[in-house]
Amino acid sequence: MGEADPKAPLALEAMAWALQHLVARNEKLSVDGEEPKLRPEPEGKPRGLAAFRGARAPTISIATYLERIYRYTSCSPSCFVVGFIYVDRMVHKDPGSLVVSLNVHRVVLTSVMVASKVLDDVHYNNSFFARVGGVSNAELNRMELELLSLLDFGVMVSSRVFESYCFHLEKEMAWSGASQKIERTIIDSLNVEIETPENDKTKNFPSPPRKSLG
Repeated sequence: MGEADPKAPLALEAMAWALQHLVARNEKLSVDGEEPKLRPEPEGKPRGLAAFRGARAPTISIATYLERIYRYTSCSPSCFVVGFIYVDRMVHKDPGSLVVSLNVHRVVLTSVMVASKVLDDVHYNNSFFARVGGVSNAELNRMELELLSLLDFGVMVSSRVFESYCFHLEKEMAWSGASQKIERTIIDSLNVEIETPENDKTKNFPSPPRKSLG
């Protein structure tokens, strides 16, 4: 697996390590990388983590994918910590499904995008995140709704919870043999409402090349 850009915040590397270990563990429990579908799917529409499942596992590593999101969207490092919190909360809400290689990239993209809307004063809209993440805008819209449903629209994260997850990610880094700690920015208040921008925000960042997850 590729590693995140060393110039990127260590929160990205820590999140990548945690997710890589989670996927590796889960795929030992699953059959051919497919998560068990214990939740009914009314009208043929996937629900829960099944809604994030791709046709095949992307070739891009989790670490490189996170770095791509950071580079093109300029999300604050805190978005990746909060995004990881959302992933953990979703897993507990949908215990019948697993985070595996077929869904982890889409889960990460959606989680970080929602975290950016919650935390960052300036952020891109869904269509831009979709282009960065290699999915269609319609697909990302559906995944966002499913994520919010799994979270019961509970996107607020207290500073205490934030710090506890930072500590957890630091332990993941220590377990991996890394000696440095995450660069943490303690957010004054995470208890804000989601804001959905109507248009892309203007930033001095290049337009991302098109890349499909397949």
